[in-house]
Amino acid sequence: MTEHHLAQVNIGRIVAPLDSPELADFVAQLPEINALADRSPGFVWRMVDDDGVGATAVRPDGEDALLLINCSVWESVEALRGFTYHTEHLRMLSRRREWFHRMGQAHQAMWWVPAGHVPTVAEAMDRVAMVREHGPTPEAFTFQKPYPAPTEAARV
Repeated sequence: MTEHHLAQVNIGRIVAPLDSPELADFVAQLPEINALADRSPGFVWRMVDDDGVGATAVRPDGEDALLLINCSVWESVEALRGFTYHTEHLRMLSRRREWFHRMGQAHQAMWWVPAGHVPTVAEAMDRVAMVREHGPTPEAFTFQKPYPAPTEAARV
């Protein structure tokens, strides 16, 4: 068992309310993509709202209904990369401009957490803020510049 897992967060501002025709295809695919994540190699946990299925009712920035958050925990950067870019998730990712506004600043972050830790919304938003303010660091980084888990770094 590893001592650390990889937490990830991404936020996005949708182009219309979740119950709008513009978002219908996105919303319809969420259960399938969430189930795919749940059964993917290296998956540990994902944030859900009160329905226990998705996180579309979680408000990362107060009551802004157009700002969505996705937060999950994985065994490694490789496991997250495999799900993100080598499954049906990539099909949805390739359509993100249909459903989400382009963010003018960093909107995602990864960081290492002790195995068993479940990130909070506030913690996740703090990590996005770290990437925005400082760029990738060992405390908050991106796929473009990942950092090794703390125990791995100590062995190098």
